[in-house]
Amino acid sequence: METKVQRSKTLVEEICAIPGGEGILDCIQCGTCSASCPNASRMDHTPRMLIAMARAGMREEVLSSNAMWFCASCYLCTVRCPRDIKPTELMHALECLAVRQSLSNERTRTPIMYRSFSDFVYSIGSVPEVGFMTWFYLLSNPLRALKMAPLALSLLKHGRMSIKARRLKPEAERQLRAILDKAEVLGGMS
Repeated sequence: METKVQRSKTLVEEICAIPGGEGILDCIQCGTCSASCPNASRMDHTPRMLIAMARAGMREEVLSSNAMWFCASCYLCTVRCPRDIKPTELMHALECLAVRQSLSNERTRTPIMYRSFSDFVYSIGSVPEVGFMTWFYLLSNPLRALKMAPLALSLLKHGRMSIKARRLKPEAERQLRAILDKAEVLGGMS
């Protein structure tokens, strides 16, 4: 009886399996993405370095980096790439993989905000500002909420923020649920 040992996927194979991540194989390491990035100075690794590290199999370092979370989705890197790679989409693929593997960077609260946002969308189909921000600050830094209270009160006073959640109509809720279910089947997170 022959036994086959199933090998685990490499980091590059995992990235390529996520929509937007397949371009990692075509990168020629020219550095145009890093030179174009307005947030490269905030990143612990530039986009070019992150791609090189991923191709070298540095899973822990790549997925716990803050680089993908500082991506502003401005697409400067994408329009300037000589190989037509989409580094912005690659950054989003890395975010998805980092969330799946529960790896994050303490220097950014963006993963917590993403999780808060998706929790609300999945549970009630909308994002009530007060509830969303309250949940976000409870998960990240409850004391910071006190600092933001004057801004919140001003927004409420001027009708720019609502306390009450806007519920979707049943048909819209059904359509949203179908979209979310399809995204999850395609590799999204719930």
